Amino acid sequence: MQKTTPLLLRGIRLIHLLLHVVSGLLQSIVYPYFPLHIQRRMMQNWATGLLSTLNIRLHCHGKPPTLEMPRVLLAANHVSWLDVCALMAACPTRFVAKAEISKWPVLGLLSRNAGTLFIERARRSDTLRMNQHISEVLEKGERVTVFPEGTIADGTHLNHFHASLLQSAITADALLYPVAIRYRNMAGDICREAAYIEPSLLLSLQKILSQTRIDAELTFNEPAQCGMKNRRELARLSEQAIADTLSLPIPHKQAGKLFDLPDV
Repeated sequence: MQKTTPLLLRGIRLIHLLLHVVSGLLQSIVYPYFPLHIQRRMMQNWATGLLSTLNIRLHCHGKPPTLEMPRVLLAANHVSWLDVCALMAACPTRFVAKAEISKWPVLGLLSRNAGTLFIERARRSDTLRMNQHISEVLEKGERVTVFPEGTIADGTHLNHFHASLLQSAITADALLYPVAIRYRNMAGDICREAAYIEPSLLLSLQKILSQTRIDAELTFNEPAQCGMKNRRELARLSEQAIADTLSLPIPHKQAGKLFDLPDV
């Protein structure tokens, strides 16, 4: 039987988490005014501290992009809101997220000040604007992460990878890194508690705090040069690389669904 964290320890973790979030809010106010290399360090330190507070151990495999690489787009499978923290701790990056998140209390402010790129999912035309925006960010030497599934899975399967936002990597002639994300519990099994499938962030957090420990595994697959490929080729390449890494089947495309964007 999977062990759970005692109630008292959960409470202590929650207090530490709240203090860490407050610290992040204060840092986020001045964050936009620092040069890129200091921003990356601040982001990495804060994300590492949050994972430590939740007793989540980060394990990285493969070779993450180096600071010398000028244009890098990361494409990852999407399991949880923890994906953002794990990626920031391993490889500081900006993210693409739905516009609704910008209006959330606390997380909205953190996301806005950290440079998250927000897209209106209800407006199909906004995809063109977002691709242009991502390309401009890549050209400036910053890294950007997209979640091509456009929704969250529980870690036991993948959803179809959509190609819409991968056009930005072609325009910027960037390197595309497929990143496989997986969470395990103390027994070494897939940690379903880490997945963000609850109706609220609070319930998700309660499940995460109930775990004695969670191991977050990030695998950086070999990058692909994007200039000579089309976006559908990049989507299938990323999907295949991540499916192979996680030993999961390639998902079938859902009919009638043209594109989707990250939930978190």
